[in-house]
Amino acid sequence: MTRAAPEPKHPDELLEYRLSLRLGPVHARQRLGIEREFESRLVDRHGHFCHVEKWYSLHGLIRTCLRISGMLERAQNNARRMRTIDNRFVIPHLPESFEGYRILQLTDLHVDMDEAMLDAIIEHVANLEYDLCVLTGDYRKLTWGPIDASLDGMHRLRQVLKGTPLGVLGNHDSIRMLPALEDMGYRMLLNESMTLERGGARLHLSGVDDAHFYKVHNLQRAAEDIPPGEVSLLLSHTPEIWREAAHAGYDLFLCGHTHGGQICLPGGIPVLLDANCPRSLGKGAWRHGDMQGYTSCGAGTSMVHARLNCPPEVNMHTLTRGPA
Repeated sequence: MTRAAPEPKHPDELLEYRLSLRLGPVHARQRLGIEREFESRLVDRHGHFCHVEKWYSLHGLIRTCLRISGMLERAQNNARRMRTIDNRFVIPHLPESFEGYRILQLTDLHVDMDEAMLDAIIEHVANLEYDLCVLTGDYRKLTWGPIDASLDGMHRLRQVLKGTPLGVLGNHDSIRMLPALEDMGYRMLLNESMTLERGGARLHLSGVDDAHFYKVHNLQRAAEDIPPGEVSLLLSHTPEIWREAAHAGYDLFLCGHTHGGQICLPGGIPVLLDANCPRSLGKGAWRHGDMQGYTSCGAGTSMVHARLNCPPEVNMHTLTRGPA
């Protein structure tokens, strides 16, 4: 008689067990292992910064510069003034039943960064009309430590989002957040795809795990169930995998991560973009080959709660076959 394996009883064992069932043992082991290895470290063994967010002197320097210039209060108020940016994707082979389909994109929410900012996001999106909501990562303020505050914020947001929101994780997000997010009703796509059906036609959506810091994205696995020639959309936290995604055959690519620079020079010129990609992909609409992309400036703030010449945004993407 075969004896059943004992069920895990310690909270960490229960988490690992659930993640292993959900993601597969290799993906779960990779993500958890990288988190544990780097969570409490600023510099790796090669002398490279693991997370610029842990460089506290940089946070202080930015705040001091804004305070001395008299712009700190203005920059903090700017971060709470949400706006909706409309974008139009023209896809000639879009099925007719998806003509005018509207996708609300939320990204880089950092919901535990500032209570007033979260209130502004919730109030802004509560009455928007859309067919699908997608979230492209970075729900937590920090890149390490407790997750309860960020989960509380995501639960509040979930109350006003229509339908079943689809999401991916970012470099700020712990894999420990995954079970709770899915229990709230978010459908997370981590190197996975799903199909939407409308009027007998299909639209395929994929999502990859973080490709910026954790680098546990798997485009092949995410795309393996998508038939060639059918419209497909990829959700990624960062634009850094734009080239691989275009050659994988995706029609559309939605991402965030850069915050559009967050602190920008007049004219919206970013002082810094924390992403290994061309500046032309740093914010707004762009194209690579046959793939159209959009990098959102995001609704939240990171490192310092301030925005200059780069307002926070949520994005409304409309799919169309072309001009009427």
